[in-house]
Amino acid sequence: MAKRSYGGIIALLVAMVLIFSYSIPGIRDTVGQALNVILGPIADALPFYIVIIILSVLTALYSSVIQKYTIDYERMQDVQERMKVFQKEFREAQLSGDEKKIKKLEPKRDKAMKEQLEMSQNQFKPMAYILIISVPIFFWLLFRLNNVPVNIEITMPFFGQHTLTDLILGPVPAWILWYMICSLTLSQVVRKALNIGGI
Repeated sequence: MAKRSYGGIIALLVAMVLIFSYSIPGIRDTVGQALNVILGPIADALPFYIVIIILSVLTALYSSVIQKYTIDYERMQDVQERMKVFQKEFREAQLSGDEKKIKKLEPKRDKAMKEQLEMSQNQFKPMAYILIISVPIFFWLLFRLNNVPVNIEITMPFFGQHTLTDLILGPVPAWILWYMICSLTLSQVVRKALNIGGI
């Protein structure tokens, strides 16, 4: 238990460092410029919204594979199911005012809470691995859009026609929203294809 908790904390710290590095222009530009050596020729050959779709496919693929091999979905579903049964039983005891049964259920409640905490911590591990790949991709997208004008218009669900650099939903640019829509949609297809359970 302690070992698993420690791993979850390290994963959370790694994720926080990666997210924090997003606010440092020097790191963003350096990583973006390095990735542009590989991704630049692809971006030169294809419309940029297609490049974002390709990156979304890659994101969906590696995210799903990482989650498949780092999260025990069967155990998670088992813990969730047992927690539901316990909560129903505990609520019935509370409503009936059965103090004896409530006291008897307390050790079971403590065990269920510990298992849920462990499951939550274990979910931080794949997040850190995913961010190690996703954050550099975002750095490159920022670098590319800041250095190469992109005036292509795309039509997005609910938001209509916009250029990729238009701001939508406050400070959120259209390209981030387009990336998220593509990634979330394609990840469902990949998860289904790989038979990966839901969280």
